[in-house]
Amino acid sequence: MYVPEGYGTVFPYIFARDAAAYLTFLERAFGAEVLGTTEMPDGTVANARVRIGTTSFMVSEAGGPFEPSRAAFYIYVENADQTHRDALACGAEDIHAPRDMDYGDRQGGVTDPSGNIWWVSTRVEREPYD
Repeated sequence: MYVPEGYGTVFPYIFARDAAAYLTFLERAFGAEVLGTTEMPDGTVANARVRIGTTSFMVSEAGGPFEPSRAAFYIYVENADQTHRDALACGAEDIHAPRDMDYGDRQGGVTDPSGNIWWVSTRVEREPYD
């Protein structure tokens, strides 16, 4: 089986209203890197390949038969508290502030401007999950 370089076997694909603004949110809140963008003739985002850390995914403009996506993502970051603050400053809504969880992560939660949930986590224990 061939999987293109930088893609995973499962490759998330997010549809967002005002995809260009959503890409800016991802860059500022989570340090995303936009690897490439294809635009429609009217300038809207047909698709954009995005990477956060080691994970790549696609973002496209929602519309027509493609309604905005609603998903939940678990993102590991260097500093959950700072990333949570950054996401809120970029327009996310707070689910809960970062706190130490029983399973060894420090985790907060936000809902992004497109309605997706992001569990923002920093691993504080080196042991694997039980």
